[in-house]
Amino acid sequence: EKPPHLAALILARGGSKGIPLKNIKHLAGVPLIGWVLRAALDSGVFQSVWVSTDHDEIENVAKQFGAQVHRRSSEASKDSATSLDAIIEFLNYHNEVDIIGNIQATSPCLHPTDLQKVAEMIREEGYDSVFSVVRRHQFRWSEIQKGVCEVTEPLNLNPAKRPRRQDWDGELYENGSFYFAKRHLIEMGYLQGGKMAYYEMRAEHSVDIDVDIDWPIAEQRVLRYGYFGKEKFKEIKLLVCNIDGCLTNGHIYVSGDQKEIISYDVKDAIGISLLKKSGIEVRFISERDCSQETLSSLQLDCKMEVSVSDKLALVDEWRKEMGLCWKEVAYLGNEVSDEECLKRESLNGVPAYRSCTGFQEAVGYICKCNGGRGAIREFAEHIFLLMEKVNNSCQK
Repeated sequence: EKPPHLAALILARGGSKGIPLKNIKHLAGVPLIGWVLRAALDSGVFQSVWVSTDHDEIENVAKQFGAQVHRRSSEASKDSATSLDAIIEFLNYHNEVDIIGNIQATSPCLHPTDLQKVAEMIREEGYDSVFSVVRRHQFRWSEIQKGVCEVTEPLNLNPAKRPRRQDWDGELYENGSFYFAKRHLIEMGYLQGGKMAYYEMRAEHSVDIDVDIDWPIAEQRVLRYGYFGKEKFKEIKLLVCNIDGCLTNGHIYVSGDQKEIISYDVKDAIGISLLKKSGIEVRFISERDCSQETLSSLQLDCKMEVSVSDKLALVDEWRKEMGLCWKEVAYLGNEVSDEECLKRESLNGVPAYRSCTGFQEAVGYICKCNGGRGAIREFAEHIFLLMEKVNNSCQK
């Protein structure tokens, strides 16, 4: 018998009252929606993964991450439209879907293991709906309207016997990460109902950007607790960087005596120095026949290889020469010729987008800085943060 069709559905319309196009704004180097798409796809429990949107840019990002796209009607995209309206519209177009896993784009610390356990609750344990909750230890009091002569009352404690945190189990609150429900429930107008269960998420994974957290704090939380893909990071020993467009801004100036002049940012030179002090070798690569005189004048004390027709073959040669596995190599590139290297390295990045928009799904980190304007320093900081994550997990 064919198993019921479980579809992940992320609702991501273009209009956001707070941050414009928030759903694809970069959070820790990845479009916000990319974090939940990665978790959904890697969980392996969905027969299909969908993004419902009314916006072209969101559609492009969703497809680059491997999701299918449902173009939402203008009616279901209004401010007054509810999530349920958008889900019902999606189901009207997809008769094959039996169960919906509605995942919020604003929950970037979601992990595949959570989704796997919920899918099992629905498929194996027979629940009709399951939703995510988080445990909180917060005492609640009744609200008093202004001008009303009343006193506030405790709602979930006895003030004469205030429990210590460790003596109180706390309470469960919806955290909005996901709502799974069978089709018949949704068609009756419910996301929660029938044989119902909650799924308790770890507090550190309960990050809701819509509600309780701002962008810089969310970035730190994601870097510490987010899901970075199936590949487990190892300690990086080699960073390979494209010269044009990463070390430089891609511009070449020619002097009156036909000498080539390029520029780079002091911040990047400091980033390179910090990487080397941390035991990470930095090497540069270019498909262009850069002037050796120009490169040596940069005084970066790094190996540089130019006129490279096959970048992946050269990086592989360097890797073997240093006795490294691929997970110990990081790559920063920005050209189509860098695509194979970006796909091969589990830790990779690109400067703020220019020419490489065609292979976003291969990219692990998108810098805020442009090439020649601090991208290498920023990527170095990202490497240090991830290495700290690796070291912390080794110590546990």
